[in-house]
Amino acid sequence: MIGTYALSAGYYDAYYLKAQKVRTLIKQDFEKAFESVDVLVCPTAPTTAFKAGEKTADPLSMYLSDLMTIPVNLAGLPGLSLPCGFDDRGLPIGLQIVANVLREDQMFQVAYAYEQATEWHQQAPKIG
Repeated sequence: MIGTYALSAGYYDAYYLKAQKVRTLIKQDFEKAFESVDVLVCPTAPTTAFKAGEKTADPLSMYLSDLMTIPVNLAGLPGLSLPCGFDDRGLPIGLQIVANVLREDQMFQVAYAYEQATEWHQQAPKIG
């Protein structure tokens, strides 16, 4: 419904067109970064994992948990998340690998090399 509203007459320029301009700027920033690197490695989320259902009462907090993956999706880039450790509560920490457009091969090569060098993917988080 929000999408229909934003695309309706009078709101196209105010919302959709501005959003497309921001999306283009995000994409350009990534293009510039990929001029000097093959992949980007960063956290999957701004915080470590939270327990299932922990943030259902706070939608904004839940939304902010995706903060690190949203720009990648807006730019149309391939990305993956893999485990890279656990916090002091035993909950998993995610590592995000982002590649340039149509360079999934590089992303998977880096992820595979990381998994071969570590054992995080073989360990389970603590439950309860």
